[in-house]
Amino acid sequence: MDDLRHDLPVLLLHNMNPEWAPEERRETEQDVATLGNALQELGHPIEIVSVEDGHLTDRLSVFDPRDHIVFNWCEELPGIPHSEPAVAAVLEQLGFVFTGSSFDVLALAYDKPRVKHLLDEAHLPMPPWDVFDSPEVGRWDIFPAIVKAAHEHCSIGITADSVVTSPAELENRVGFILERHKQCALVEEFINGREFHVAVWGNGMISMLPAAEIEYCGLTDIHDRLFTYEAKYCPGSRLYERIDLCVPAELDPPALAELERIVLATYRATGCRDYGRIDVRYLNGIFYVIDVNPNPDINPLTSMTCAAAEVGYSYGKMGSRIVNLAAARHPVFR
Repeated sequence: MDDLRHDLPVLLLHNMNPEWAPEERRETEQDVATLGNALQELGHPIEIVSVEDGHLTDRLSVFDPRDHIVFNWCEELPGIPHSEPAVAAVLEQLGFVFTGSSFDVLALAYDKPRVKHLLDEAHLPMPPWDVFDSPEVGRWDIFPAIVKAAHEHCSIGITADSVVTSPAELENRVGFILERHKQCALVEEFINGREFHVAVWGNGMISMLPAAEIEYCGLTDIHDRLFTYEAKYCPGSRLYERIDLCVPAELDPPALAELERIVLATYRATGCRDYGRIDVRYLNGIFYVIDVNPNPDINPLTSMTCAAAEVGYSYGKMGSRIVNLAAARHPVFR
């Protein structure tokens, strides 16, 4: 898809929570303006739609689905937890063609055990795992382990304390997830190896962008070797400053070919559409799938944006390619 149409009209849909701090709102406005301007400079007519409450249907009622492609950069309906799939559901109900994955796939991503069952069926490598709905964890005997909330994303619930090295620590952390997050705990073997975030895009014919490596830069404490919420989103924090992103990752050709095989198969098995990101850890010659994100952040500093730049896509052209992928489903623009 090198022959991109740059005349496709775009509704750039994003969320803006009134409860955010002024700095968070400014950052979001800046990111949205950057993407909108980059698309507009290529020729795309752009209208920005900010969603600041749960009334998405009302916000979209003035637009005709036949006249637009929605760039879905909306991670939630403000004030409604776990509502990222609900955005896609509203778009589908109203008949809009939009970028990214469907309601079903976005909902799937919140169900980590179900994702793991799908990947098991596809014979894709993952760390050993189990799910606990009580602190009775006697059947688990693999350490170190990591404890996650079974129905969250964006590293919610993951801190240095998520890595446990004994049955007592495991019991305490599972109890914490059950009490704090009101959901089951997912327990996996902690793969203390190299970590890669790998973007894939396309439909039918799909391709892997250059792999990005999360470099833990001398962080030898196993509890620090996590890409936590703090490490991702808190400038000035210790982990944010110590953890680097390397694109492209250095891998020998056979390892790179194996990584590509695994991430493309994972993208297909989970039904991702247009684009997505597969997170993988590498240890003793095995790439283990640790997470699937069908709606990864694509602000100018993220791994996917850096990976696209490595293969010649400016920020605007990356966004335009995603719009063009969605346009193939549109009754007017395909």
